Amino acid sequence: MIPTNFKSFSKKDILAKTNIRTYETKMGETVDYCSENNFESYLTTTEAKYVIIGIPEQIGVLANFGKSGTQTLWPEFLKSFLNIQSNKYLTGQIILLGGYFDFDEELNLINTIARDFTEKVTALRKLTEKIDDQIEEIVKIICRQKKIPIIIGGGHNNAYGAIKGAAKGLCSASLIPSASINVINLDAHTDFRTKEGRHSGNAFRYAFLNGFLEKYFVVGVHENYLQQYVIEDISSNPSIEYITYEDIFIREQLNFSQAIDKGINFTKENYVGLELDLDSVENILSSATSPTGFTVHQARNFIHKVTLKCKIAYLHICEGATMLENKTLNPLTGKLVSYLVSDFIKATL
Repeated sequence: MIPTNFKSFSKKDILAKTNIRTYETKMGETVDYCSENNFESYLTTTEAKYVIIGIPEQIGVLANFGKSGTQTLWPEFLKSFLNIQSNKYLTGQIILLGGYFDFDEELNLINTIARDFTEKVTALRKLTEKIDDQIEEIVKIICRQKKIPIIIGGGHNNAYGAIKGAAKGLCSASLIPSASINVINLDAHTDFRTKEGRHSGNAFRYAFLNGFLEKYFVVGVHENYLQQYVIEDISSNPSIEYITYEDIFIREQLNFSQAIDKGINFTKENYVGLELDLDSVENILSSATSPTGFTVHQARNFIHKVTLKCKIAYLHICEGATMLENKTLNPLTGKLVSYLVSDFIKATL
């Protein structure tokens, strides 16, 4: 059943965002689309291999005491992606623009009725659970039809629904024996905080403890933001590993390529959820913008290399923003994600 907060695009909607030029063919002119009313049945007939889903929300980030802004990435990504060229390197005919989620009404209600900060956070975490369920359902439907979801926008809270939905969908399609997958994550944080109510900082903890995440590997964790209890939890768990940014670039114990290979070798035996948190990329506007981190080139290389060597369950790019709550702007974040998505698809062709 299609979630109530899921919205689709018509051809008119797509073309309205596409700058058509004579002698050129833009992605917006060639991508496939369908209505939410026949979404599941259409997946059985479309030739598209990839299904793009948008999650323009900041709810999980706010529930983690973070900065609003992650809801702004999806619209700018979509505008950029629909205006790249459809050509021999990448054609829109293999891509279905599935739709996006809209939770604005629920967030506005919380902002209206919450009497204090504690009550608001409690309500935000409850709403994050609802988002989990709806993302799970859409991703499950896509993976059950042996398509690959590409999930863009929002906070890293949405990894839980992606993992759970992909695991259930791939199991239903008999591609895996049980409903659990592996994940490799390029991230400045582990997002393995304790189970204290759902938010953007604990998606992988919930996925692991609930049995949907078999193995988890994080590339590039910043030691300054790694909680001691998380270090201890991971150290005692053979199914979870990480490499810090400092081990790669400060102490130079291994290079970036070797770090990626280590993550690939740890996860490649099963289907892999491919995660990229934009706060891991230096000076990219995000919910936790950092002055130190991976370069754009390294982020693109990470996507390409993992996609080539692993069986991908889904791609999830999150935490980015084009405008934060303090009005800081960077419209190029959407264009960067457009590059990352096209790199991902090209690597599988």
